[in-house]
Amino acid sequence: MKVNLVLGSGGARGFAHVGVVDELQSRGHEVVGVAGSSMGALVGGVLAAGAMDDFVAWCRTLTRADVMRLTDLTLGAAGLVRLQRVMKELHRFIGDVRIEDLPIPYTAVATDIDQQREVWFRSGPLVAAIRASIAIPVVFTPVRIGPRLLVDGGVLNPLPVAAAIDMPGELIIGVSLFGKPPGLNQLSPSDESSDAARADNAEVAADAAQPSWTERLGESLRDSWAGKQIARVVEARPAEPEKDFEDLPSDVNIADLLGRTLDVMQGRIEVARTATNPPDVLVWVPTDCAGVLDFQRADELMDLGRSLATAEFDRVGL
Repeated sequence: MKVNLVLGSGGARGFAHVGVVDELQSRGHEVVGVAGSSMGALVGGVLAAGAMDDFVAWCRTLTRADVMRLTDLTLGAAGLVRLQRVMKELHRFIGDVRIEDLPIPYTAVATDIDQQREVWFRSGPLVAAIRASIAIPVVFTPVRIGPRLLVDGGVLNPLPVAAAIDMPGELIIGVSLFGKPPGLNQLSPSDESSDAARADNAEVAADAAQPSWTERLGESLRDSWAGKQIARVVEARPAEPEKDFEDLPSDVNIADLLGRTLDVMQGRIEVARTATNPPDVLVWVPTDCAGVLDFQRADELMDLGRSLATAEFDRVGL
């Protein structure tokens, strides 16, 4: 069957898109159009450029140390991390190809922050379109293309189904990265395929207790000279009276809080948008399987995506 594939935003959880694509192709289906926001635009762009095998092989080897080396921290810019190193690696796989020259139709969605509207890239350099679409606000620096200041496409359209409607496929398959955690999903508890998916999710979620690179970054900042000076100032402050709330939670760092906030925001937006333009088939990847910035977990997330796709495709008879 010819399929239009819509890949959603959600940071590192987007590695699950790879597993969905793999399962689709193993069943003999052909992706003849792809649209995506954020990480969905990245994976979709690699797929459209025919570079998936090499890209996947590289991603499966990524460790926390590798992710840290690719993290180009910046101070005083409009984001915590620049993406030059990441884009250099991506360029190795897809080169200087233009979107209009890709073998299948492709759309990357970004957000024009000044005009407050989404922007669809259907022509122009593929690398530039992906870079704009993955610019998670505050985390990754935005980009300017012509007069537009562009950030992550998921800000306005986390699962851009409308962008795939005019593509040549027989049906639209969407992959959402904002599924409800196991026990709260919309499938019947008696559904055997749902039970299998929950078991796989639990295995991946169990590994989530390992420190993420954001936690390690927070620890490094606390151990730095500046962090120690701040700690001395805090310790020297007069004791405050007891309160009924904790306004400085010690178990939350800024990057993880931002990621969780984006998950809530984009998940609600996605529900509203897909109510108007629902895909024919929807694979849900639960939000609690990984954090937005857990890019070192590519291997297991790809495998999770395939298991979730297997369960859903079996359920609908695809």
